[in-house]
Parts: sequence; C-alpha cells; structure tokens
Amino acid sequence: MPADSINDTPTDRAPDQAAPHEQGRPTVRPVPETMTAVTARGYGQPDLLAVETDVLVPSPGPGEMLIEVHASSLNALDWHFLTGTPYFLRLMAGLRTPKRLTPGADVAGLVAAVGEGVTEFAVGDAVFGECEGGGCGEYLLVTPAQVVAIPDGVSFEDAAATPVAGLTAVQGLRTHAGVQPADHVLVNGAAGGVGTFAVQIAKALGATVTAVCSTTKVDMVRGLGADEVVDYKTEDVVPGGPRFDVMLDNVGNHPPRDVKSMLRPGARYVAVSGPKDNKWLDPMPRIIGMALALWRADASFHQFTASPKTEDLTYLAEALADGRIVPAIDRVVGLDGVVDGMVEIGSGHARSKIVVVPHSR
Repeated sequence: MPADSINDTPTDRAPDQAAPHEQGRPTVRPVPETMTAVTARGYGQPDLLAVETDVLVPSPGPGEMLIEVHASSLNALDWHFLTGTPYFLRLMAGLRTPKRLTPGADVAGLVAAVGEGVTEFAVGDAVFGECEGGGCGEYLLVTPAQVVAIPDGVSFEDAAATPVAGLTAVQGLRTHAGVQPADHVLVNGAAGGVGTFAVQIAKALGATVTAVCSTTKVDMVRGLGADEVVDYKTEDVVPGGPRFDVMLDNVGNHPPRDVKSMLRPGARYVAVSGPKDNKWLDPMPRIIGMALALWRADASFHQFTASPKTEDLTYLAEALADGRIVPAIDRVVGLDGVVDGMVEIGSGHARSKIVVVPHSR
C-alpha cells in the first residue's frame, strides 16, 4: 500500500446518521509481507503514536485466524494500554514497554488466512469481535472464539463500533444486573461508548431508562431512546428518593451516600469505570469504596471486565441486524486520525464512538 494513502480519511459521519450499508462483501486481498499500522513502542501520551508502513504481517498459528481489517474503533481501554495507567495494569501489559504494539481491540473485517485446526470460519468470511489489540492496522490475529459473523446488511463500520462497548453494556445489564422489563435503569455517563449502547440495550430489554449526560449531548442521547435525559450541568439526578432498580455507572462521580439514596430495595449497582486522577490505582479505590458501602445496604454491587463471549457477541450481531441497536458514531477517521481520537478519549469527554478504517478500499 502506498505510504501516502494513510491520509485518505473517509468523510465524517454525524452521530444520528446510519452508516452506508455495503452492497455485498468485498473479496480478500492477497496477504502482503508488511502492512501499515499505528504503533506505540513505549508508554506515553497519544503524541507517542506513530503510523508505520513496514510492520510485519503476522502468520496464524494453530487455532488462529488472520483478519484483513476493514474497520476498528477506539475505546477507553486503548487509552489505558497506551498510557500504562493505572500503573498496576503494567503487571499484565508489560512492566517497561507494552506487549501490545498497535491499539484497537475492536475489529471488523474479512478472514484472510486460517491456521491449523480452524473449522469455524473460512477465508473470505466477514467477522467482528474483540481482540487483544491491532485494530488500528491492516491485519491482526484472532481466535475463532473472539469473533462472530457479521450479519448481512450490517456495515463494517457499525460492526467495528460495537464489540468492546457493546459487550460491556450487555454483560453489565444482562449478566450482572439481570435487567427485567419492569426495571427502571439509570445510565450515568450515557453519551460515551458504553453509555450509548447501554441506553439502547436497556430499552431493548424492556426497561425504563433515565440517562445522564452533558448539555451538548442531550439530543443525541434522547435520540437513542432514553425515557428521561438529565443534563448534569443544569440538573442533579440525586434528589427524588429511591427509584432506580439498576444503576450502570460509567463515571463514578457520586459518593456512596447519594448512590444509596437513589436505589430501590434489591437494586443492582454496576460499576463500569470511575475517576482517573490517581495514576497508580484509579479507579480502584472508588470502586472498592462503593463495594464496601453497598455491602450492608439492600442493594448488590457488581464490577467486572467484559470478555468476548460468543453468546453476547451473537446477541449484539442480531440486535445490529434487526435495528434494536444502532451504534452512535461520532466520526470515521483513517489511521492519521487515531492520535486526535485518543486525545479526546483521554479527556473523558468523548462523544459516542470514533471508528477507524486502516485505509481506503
């Protein structure tokens, strides 16, 4: 691929516009020896990221598949792995230098090659899912358990916007909170990646949804189907007494006393994230404090790390296909737009999803 093609950035897409669905699937290209990818060869801020044009394309080993990436998307997960914060993350990600060279845990693309023993998919199949990284490059390796088929009529961009954020929302609401049709769900931080999926999934499960976001994002969140939208810059969601059966907390900005005051008996509090002021431990102190506070309360505490379970990816695929979920995509960028996207995510004020395509196709 010519080096200058990395600057061929697709047209931005407004949050409330659906991606253009593809008319049939493209064919797989011959696999090259090298590829273009965004890399981070150390821990640091987004300006450390570089676009390299001579990264070796990996070969699938037994039980692995090589994916030709057609789209990925950025998540807070990528920012944490880039910065190596909180610092205890480095025990898993690499003490001095990161084990993960290329960001992008979300992937949507075509199977380009399969390793020995792979029978679930064949070359040319369109798949999407969550991987260990590499989505901001032209090729990456996955296992069959990490992906599912992209349904007909679902674009690579919509599929790529979904896995990490969608899995977090699904597993938080279905697996841990056990949302039922009569429940009243509070989504705190409803305009980010997880929040936009959580609003739609809670509605799909039949719940009544109150969503909290900032002024500039109220219309977008209301368009996702929230029954009530609270602008935290002008309103306080806390007063009103116990009225929520489930709270999915993407922000962690309310003290335990206030959280308990909003929860009904038997409610479920699901901690997704929290403050990031302390580079050593945050958000763990806040999460642990909430767990201890709810230990003696008539509400259960749930905290988890989402994983690419086939059952949940299949649920997301079906919801994308039938329109129960429409990913809220702020913009689609090329590899040259990854730095700005990561800066925005690191600020904590990202609006919905930023999708990345490795090059024009």
